[in-house]
Amino acid sequence: MSHPVTPWYKQFWPWFLIGLLLSSVAFSLTYLAFSIRYFDGSVGGDYYERGLAINEQLAKQEHAQELGLSASLRVDARTGDVVVDLAGERQPKQLHLALIFPTDSDFDRELVLDQVRGGRYVTTIDEPLRHRWYLQLQPEAGEAAEWRLTGEARFPSDDETALVPGL
Repeated sequence: MSHPVTPWYKQFWPWFLIGLLLSSVAFSLTYLAFSIRYFDGSVGGDYYERGLAINEQLAKQEHAQELGLSASLRVDARTGDVVVDLAGERQPKQLHLALIFPTDSDFDRELVLDQVRGGRYVTTIDEPLRHRWYLQLQPEAGEAAEWRLTGEARFPSDDETALVPGL
């Protein structure tokens, strides 16, 4: 007595193995699409120099503390007005405010605030801020600034945010 042999395409195991291979290809393509869409960059070639630059940042913030500088920031969510009141002996004509988004550098912004009187600086922002931001206030843009004040704020908020020397 011989049993009839069914063709391969009617058996379970070939389809099970083909299904494993196809699911592996589908997951690989999905992860490839996600990695291309949400690419967060690679480690920069100058990571060592950036690590050493932390001492320069600390020196800027210590210098701001020696000068007795502090500031308060208010952002009006309705009008887009950004007002900084700077207290201390240094009162430059302009201030540079860096708004740093914690998770995506594409959202980072740089604002230039003009002095209107005394220690008050004003500018406007075109679209409202939302979520949490790190703030850096300097007398000039970039790494050449003499001092730096830092803070953290969650927007929209009607409260003042303190900017002080220190990390």
